[in-house]
This record gives sequence, structure tokens and C-alpha cells, in this order.
Amino acid sequence: MIEGIISFIKELKLRNEYLFYFGLLCLILSIVCIVLTKTTSTQINGVNAWSKPFKFAVSIGLYSWTMAWYCHYLSNFNVTPFNWTVITLFGFELLYIIFQASKGQLSHFNISTPIYSLLYSLMGIVAVIVTLYTAYIGLLFFTQSFPNLPTYYVWSIRLGILIFVIFSFEGGLMGSRMNHSVGAINDNSNLWILGWSKTVGDLRVCHFIGMHALQLLPLLSFYIFKNTKATVIISILYLLLATSTLVQALKGKPLFTQKDVKNSK
Repeated sequence: MIEGIISFIKELKLRNEYLFYFGLLCLILSIVCIVLTKTTSTQINGVNAWSKPFKFAVSIGLYSWTMAWYCHYLSNFNVTPFNWTVITLFGFELLYIIFQASKGQLSHFNISTPIYSLLYSLMGIVAVIVTLYTAYIGLLFFTQSFPNLPTYYVWSIRLGILIFVIFSFEGGLMGSRMNHSVGAINDNSNLWILGWSKTVGDLRVCHFIGMHALQLLPLLSFYIFKNTKATVIISILYLLLATSTLVQALKGKPLFTQKDVKNSK
């Protein structure tokens, strides 16, 4: 297994050195942030201030590495503009989230001053631009042929990107509400590192599930299912799962309740 990981890292660096190092930087920052959650007591909305930077650093790092891997398969695709779009825009977003955490202040939904309002709006623009660029890459996967790749693997990438784009834009629902909770104001909990609400609906659940289809579906298809029909079926089921958590959140119901968490211990 260790040899496989080392081989993957070497191959990833060869495929896209820029996104490899950016993703590595994000993962290093995530380690720093998780340490800070254990060594500092500053809280925002009831959770440690460094929890959000940790989650965003991991998410951005995984996205960077995932897209570095996928873009290598595309023919006639100039990856350089995409690299710098991701590094510049996501770099800005992550730095701002870290900066606000260091001050014990909100990054998202913070419009308390004109400058904070501007920076929050810029984060929304960042999300839209990167999502649209990802959608374009997804379109290329639908329009190009890949004779050297298993068909089931290609379809898993296509559908993974499609679901990612859908639930990335779902983040706009939280932005329009200025709130990730339904039934309370930005309710959080100590639910593992995720912090999802255990009392009201939480729109972050479907956002998380949907966006990580980008990694999960190709992994399942390539290593487990190895079949196009099975890949399409599991992708549809995954989409239904993400959609059901969205509906559940909009109804004001949490994914896990206090009772569920206690019973699992």
C-alpha cells in the first residue's frame, strides 16, 4: 500500500507539478489548522475557529490533486490557465479564511463592514469561476474520446464532475440565505470534525456529499465496480443520496440527531 501511495504521488507530480505543490501546501496547512483546533480555544458560532480553515484546506487540496489527475487525460487542453485560476482564486479564499480565523471572526456570511462584505462577495465569485471552469472540463470529458481508458472509468469521471458542479452551485443557496442552517442561525455542533447541526437542517451536508462525488465515484468505479452499467447506477444512487439530504435539510431536519450520535458511541 505504501508503495502504491508513493507511486501515485510521483505520477501526480509528473502530471501537473503546479497543482501538485499547491495541493501539498493546502494539506500541510490543514495539519497546522487541526493542531490549532487542539491548542487554541477561540470559537466562532460554537466551534473552534480553526475548524473551517482545516476543512477548506483539505477540500481545496483534494480538488487540486483530483483535477490535476483528470486534466492529464484531456487532449488539446491548455492546463496552464486552469492551474493559475485554481491557485490564485482558491489561494485567496483560503488565505482570507485563515486570516479571519486568526482574528476569531467569520469569513462566510460576514457583511459587518464594507470590506468584509466585498471580500465575502469575492469568495462567491471565486466559487462560481472555478465551478464553471470545472464544468467546462466536464464538457470536454463528454465530448472527447479516451480509447486508452476503461469506459467505466471515463463515465465515473464524467458523472463525478457533473454531480460536483450541481452541488457546488448549491452553495449559492447558502449564500442567498446568509445561513447554512434551516431552522436556526448557522447552527453547528461537535459532530466529529464536520460540525454539522444535530438539531436543525444543515445545507452543508448535501454540499459535502455532492462535491466529493468528484473523488469517490471514480475511485469506486476503478477499484471496485469496474463496469459501466454499475458505475452509472451507483452514480444515480449517489445523486439521489445527495438530493435527499438537500430535501431533508430544507425541511429543517438534521442528518444526525443528538440521540443518533449518543447511540453510536
